[in-house]
Amino acid sequence: MAENYITKQEEKGTVNISEDVIAVMVSAVVTEVEGVAGMGSPTSPELVELFGRKNPVKGLKIRFIDEKITIDVLINVRPAGSITDVAVRVQDTVCTEVESVTGMSCVVNVHVTGISLDK
Repeated sequence: MAENYITKQEEKGTVNISEDVIAVMVSAVVTEVEGVAGMGSPTSPELVELFGRKNPVKGLKIRFIDEKITIDVLINVRPAGSITDVAVRVQDTVCTEVESVTGMSCVVNVHVTGISLDK
């Protein structure tokens, strides 16, 4: 992702935002969501193909599709509640943050890849 930018054409010129900037921001926001134990790793062949092997920010894939920032995020959850509720909170929190910082709409696909059992 180091040289990939999300570009938005504005009236006075273009705005380019590095995908790395968004990835770092999203990673920080995700780990603050209640019920998230941390970022996940791809486990299925489909996710390995989607995320690739050279992803600098573990558990995130960011793309610009159809004028929207599309974010795939892999998470591990804690077993203290509904996995679906945690995933929806991640979607809401990430979209709110990305939209407020970039001014662009987003789509967040959450992939729950593991559960972290507290000891």
